Parts: sequence; structure tokens; C-alpha cells
Amino acid sequence: MLKITLVASVVSLISMSASAEVSDAQWQQMMTRMSQMETRINALEAENAQLRAQGKVPQEDLTPLKQDVAQLQQHNSAASWSESVRLKGDFRYRYEAIDIEDVDDRERNRVRGRVNLVADLPSNTEVGFGIATGGDDPVSTNQTLGDGGSSKGVRLNLAYFKWAPVDNLYVTAGKFSNPLFRPQKSQLLWDGDWTPEGVGLVWGGDVLFASAMGNWIESDTRNGDDVYAWSVQAGVKLPLGGSSFTAALAYHDVPVDGLGPIFDDSFFGNTSVNDEYVYNYEMIELGAEFVFNLFDRPLSVFGNYVQNQDADDLDTGYEFGVNFGKASGTGTWQIGWRYEDLEADAVLGLLSDSDFAGGGTDAKGHRLSGAYGINKQWTAAFTWFIDNEFGETQLIDGPVDYDRLQLDLGFKY
Repeated sequence: MLKITLVASVVSLISMSASAEVSDAQWQQMMTRMSQMETRINALEAENAQLRAQGKVPQEDLTPLKQDVAQLQQHNSAASWSESVRLKGDFRYRYEAIDIEDVDDRERNRVRGRVNLVADLPSNTEVGFGIATGGDDPVSTNQTLGDGGSSKGVRLNLAYFKWAPVDNLYVTAGKFSNPLFRPQKSQLLWDGDWTPEGVGLVWGGDVLFASAMGNWIESDTRNGDDVYAWSVQAGVKLPLGGSSFTAALAYHDVPVDGLGPIFDDSFFGNTSVNDEYVYNYEMIELGAEFVFNLFDRPLSVFGNYVQNQDADDLDTGYEFGVNFGKASGTGTWQIGWRYEDLEADAVLGLLSDSDFAGGGTDAKGHRLSGAYGINKQWTAAFTWFIDNEFGETQLIDGPVDYDRLQLDLGFKY
């Protein structure tokens, strides 16, 4: 750049000399000044070359570099936030047909939407927050369509923290997903939509595992009816070549004897006298599943058993079944069958499967299900509750036949 300036100056001087007479003294002075300028230019070029060799850049050349660094820092900050915060959820559209003996058939369309935001924090900690469609039912997040297109309810479904102080151990508190092992997602004791409220502790080794949970059925002491339930569970998971066997023994204590209905003014099949629970639910539970491959597809055989130690009678429930295949991608499929028999006081009816025989206890029957993977995140499924009966001991005229068909389109993200 300086050389260009020098050349321009020389051209200018020559032009001036061409248009005016210059004395010998003036010419000599001009040549001296040009020599000084050339010496200065050479010195500056040598200095710049030395700076470049030392990895330094003149100040005016650092501006673009500083801008690039600022943009990179901004990008890294945004990437760091996206890596520490996760968004996940699902949506389900359901058509349902219900056939109850001596009652008009019922059809309805329902939706279920759930969104969970999870933040990964330092010290092996995560905080989660989730919302879901539906009302205040503790075992359902379904929302029936209708009422002229009215706005539908959205409620708090999850709000928790989870901390892992050491490897294979974590503590969670708040409103969280059920941490207990359930063979093939059995809903004999706990509906799949139920999210307990309290504290959970889970430890899992290579073979052994254990869980504990304290759950507030009611935490407010204002009316003197606070109820604190608790569970402990221990199990074993044995790898057997390409197969696995998992089994767990659990004890659950739900002290509700003498209390009125907890939700919706109903006892959900449990025995009541004078509008109060007659028994506590001190339940011993055993669950197991065996999973292996058949024709290159997973096949699982499972069973679940429960017995209430506090009830005098009608205190037992069990479920067993088989699942074949897995709908986990385009063209994949699964099918399953299970049978359940749940006596009136085997479990707390409020929290058991809300779909089987209309929900609650004092019911038995079959369930056939299947699913087909349209793609990795989209499945079409059906569940058919066949020859269900409820009210064998609660209804004067004996059990009532109950059939239910559910057709689902489910999406996960």
C-alpha cells in the first residue's frame, strides 16, 4: 500500500516538474525526500514481515477475526443450551367403542397429548416439567372430543428433579413417572398414566436392582385425612444368552381404612361401609417376565400376582400373558394377549387399570392388542377387551358383560 502511495507521489512530482521549471537545489531536495521515504517504507515492510513470522497481526487486520470469534461464541452458547435441554412427548388419536350389558352402546373419539421438557444440570441432576391433556383424573390423560369444539383441558403431569449421587443410583422427588418394575407394563396395580407424587429411589446393578417409593395419596393435613403410601421392591435380571429373565418381589402399603372416597366419590370396586374404606391395602406383589427371540422376533411371557394382607376375603389378583414382536419402525409389528382376574380388595381400585372392564377392581377377562409401525415414530394400534366382566361381588344381580375396542394412531417425538 505504501509503495503505491510512493509511486503516486513520484508521478505527481514528475508531472509538476513537467509543468514548471525546477532549480538544481529544489531537484536535489526532492530526491533526498524520496530516498528517505523509500527507507521508511522498507523498514515498515521488514517490521510487518517480522510480526507475521511471530504470529502477530497488525491491529487493523484483527477486526474480522474478532467478529468471527464473537459469532463462534454465540453459536456455542446456543448449542450448549440445546444440548442441555430436551423436549419430548407424544400424541394419540383414539376411536373407542364400548358395549356394556343392558346399556346402550357407546362410541367416542379421544385425544391424548403429552409434552415434557427436561433440563440436564451439573452434578448428574435433571429437572423435568410435563403437561398433558385431560382433567384431574389421576389415571387418565384422555380428552373426549365434542362440546361444539370447546377448548380442552391441559394439566400438570410431571414436575420433578432427579439426582444421581453415584453410578447406578438415583433419587427423584415431586410428581414423576412410576419407577417400579412392572412386567410388560402390567397395569394390575398401577395404571400406565398414573404419575406418583412424593419421593422415589432406584438402584440398578448388572444383575440385582431395587426400588423404593413414598407416595402422597393426600398430603394436606388440613382436614386430617392425609395419606402416605409407600413401596419397596427388589429384583433380579438374568441374561441368558440372547434371552433374559426378570423377576421382582414388592410390598406396598396404602393406609386408607376408615377414609371416605379419595377421588370422584367412588371406591372403584373396593369394599366400603358407611361410605368409608373397610381395608388398608397391604399388598405383596410378585412379577416376572421371560424374553427371548422366536423367528428373529422378541417373544415375552409374563405374569403378575398380588395379595392384600389386610383384607379378609376377595384379596387376590393376577395377570398373565404373551407378547410377540415389536412395532419399532417401518413395517414392524407386534401382537399380544393377556388374561386378568382382579378381586374386589386385592388392590386400591383408584390406581389400577382404568380401561380394563371399565376401571377399578372386581373384574376379570381377556385383552387382545396389536400394533403396526408406519415409521419409526408413528404407529397404528388396537386394543380389544374381550369377554370382560365386572361386579361379580359388588352387584346384586351378578357380573355384567363388558367389551371395549380402541383404535389408536400414536406419534412420538
